[in-house]
Amino acid sequence: MSAPRILTTVVGSYPIPEWLAANPTEQGLTDATRVVLNTQEKAGIDVVCDGELYRFDINHPETNGMIEYFIKPMGGIRSEVSFDELIAYRSQPGMGFRRRPPGIVDGPITSGTLDLPEACRSAAALASQTFKFTLTGPHMLAKTLVDNHYKDTAALADAIADVLAEQVSYLEADVVQVDEANLPGSPEEWEWAAASINKVLDAVNGTPAVHLCFGNYGGQSIQSGSWKQLMNYLNTLHTDHIVMEMAHRSPEELVAFKDLRPEIGFGLGVVDVKETEVESAEQVARSIEYATGILGEGRVKYIHPDCGFWMLKRSIADAKIEALVKGRDLYEGRPSIAVA
Repeated sequence: MSAPRILTTVVGSYPIPEWLAANPTEQGLTDATRVVLNTQEKAGIDVVCDGELYRFDINHPETNGMIEYFIKPMGGIRSEVSFDELIAYRSQPGMGFRRRPPGIVDGPITSGTLDLPEACRSAAALASQTFKFTLTGPHMLAKTLVDNHYKDTAALADAIADVLAEQVSYLEADVVQVDEANLPGSPEEWEWAAASINKVLDAVNGTPAVHLCFGNYGGQSIQSGSWKQLMNYLNTLHTDHIVMEMAHRSPEELVAFKDLRPEIGFGLGVVDVKETEVESAEQVARSIEYATGILGEGRVKYIHPDCGFWMLKRSIADAKIEALVKGRDLYEGRPSIAVA
């Protein structure tokens, strides 16, 4: 059978298994990560991800570890936050989804004890398919911090990008995806956001990708705006493809991507992670057909969920994963893999 024209992938996170949450051990984490990868591979996902289970922080469940996991080990950032700093932080626009900052920047940022290469190596060793490693981008990390050192968010993001780029240069993954979930609500910051993320993308040894969405906290979007406002940013990215939220967006927004540089592959969100109803194969196929009708044949390179699955029940996430593959296969006229 020939290779599919459109590849299926996931964005990153997966629901924490109840048995792992109840008894979080190193071996349990390894076993759970193996289950996540096997679930995707058995369903026929082309580019799999580890589920990011090791990043979850029970003290900050609203961000599933996508902030603290990267920030806490870095040098130059302290975790202790004074009451005055808390009050100042809560007055900042765009931070309503957090009640406290992940850290206070008091000096030059360094890698500290952050070790993304080891996290990547451990997960990749459990995968038998094309493997993707994900990390949070410098724009989002910078926007969540209180900065007492650089006194400039763009400069802070640039310093974070230097740390992430060094880490990324050692990653052994087929695809490295950088996630930016805050920028869609602040499109006016696109120039310095692009400069910082491109530092990270340029360090990727495999295939670089960028994921953008409007946030997912309790099934709610936390950023407002439109994809049209970010086209300058998207066209500046040093990336192979983009991974975009679309299932929860108005279909009319697809028109904006007609202006996307043809060298950048388009990843289409066809599964809504903010809804518990599982999409049918027919719905997924129709979404691909609709996007192809607007953007042109061959323009959709990937299909995937809008964002990570961590807020859903495992049974729902698994069913949505299966729908991705079955919908792609239906669209391409391929026999679908039977999932036992």
